[in-house]
Amino acid sequence: MSLLVVLVVAVLVVTGMGIALLGSVKLALARKLKIDEARIGGLLAMFGFTLIPTMLAAGFLSDHFGRQPVTIGGALLFTASLVVLAQAASYWMVLAAVLLLSAGWAALINIVNPLQLPAFGGEKAYATNMGCFIFGIGSFVTPLGVAFLIRRLDLRRTLLLLSVSGPVMAALACAAEYPAREAAGQVAAPGLGVLLGSPVMWLLALALFFYMPAEATMAAWATTYLGERGMKEGAASGLLSGFWLAYTASRLVAALTIPKGMETLVIYTLSVLSLGVWVGVVCCRGRILAAVLVMAVGIAFGPLYPTFMAVLLGHFREELHGRAVAVFFTLGGLGCTVIPMLIGAYARRKGVQRGFILAATSVAALCLVAFLLLRNT
Repeated sequence: MSLLVVLVVAVLVVTGMGIALLGSVKLALARKLKIDEARIGGLLAMFGFTLIPTMLAAGFLSDHFGRQPVTIGGALLFTASLVVLAQAASYWMVLAAVLLLSAGWAALINIVNPLQLPAFGGEKAYATNMGCFIFGIGSFVTPLGVAFLIRRLDLRRTLLLLSVSGPVMAALACAAEYPAREAAGQVAAPGLGVLLGSPVMWLLALALFFYMPAEATMAAWATTYLGERGMKEGAASGLLSGFWLAYTASRLVAALTIPKGMETLVIYTLSVLSLGVWVGVVCCRGRILAAVLVMAVGIAFGPLYPTFMAVLLGHFREELHGRAVAVFFTLGGLGCTVIPMLIGAYARRKGVQRGFILAATSVAALCLVAFLLLRNT
């Protein structure tokens, strides 16, 4: 089990890096390939769109054939995506790289979420928030690390260096001993029907639908938003890391403080707090206040996803976890497909801050879903 913990930690750090990578290289890519904000929105949409089929496939494969082959395949796809992105000479090559990145990320996320429970133990909210705290460390160090490496190397060699993480994960997956589970084939037939017939499943999926694009929006456009408020590029990149630091630290606090049985109340409270912060982001005019609000989004958003996951994994039996995570992410992927494209198109005409109105609207819808979840659990 100790090697399993090492594997889970490695996958969490790398997937955290993966979710922050596009925001971290966005400015360098835009300069190199002359990509405007609408096309950046298209990259985020491609990432979300690819999650839909690949997450479903990973869920069925992990439940039927085991998590080890899915881990290895996801790690190799992750490496391939960074190699293609490093060699990209056109927007279409970048799109192909993002497609591979999303596929590899989906496979790794599908297996690592259930594996957090045996790896970290304790209550489910503790295990998922602790796992996502480690995930957040990967997200936090990526903007600063990528900026440092690009200055010392260049974009291409930086991405090639980061791609080495894939073979490392694959090697760990080959050596780790996975926890024994009930044979998935015994529950394959009724499994999907059980998931789709559950109101909790649909409410959690809707929550992710509205949460995920808002998170992706801040990750991708925080530097541009701060630049519009008069902050220099280097300081804006530092604030993006501050966003991920606040996001990460709030998950550690949540892991240590959420009482058993209070998960849905925490989700509702944080959703309402997030809406207030996003309204501030949209209305803010000052540079200092804008920086504070970006950090506040990280604090409010940090524990939401892992607490969604704790409710999900606690509601369904273990042999359904792969498909439960897949269904959960499918609807969330749809949200991450549509909303960033709209924000990117609107930001090109009106500016990023005005585009954030759509993100705030998404968070308002999250509040409604969180209230219904609280009433149904």
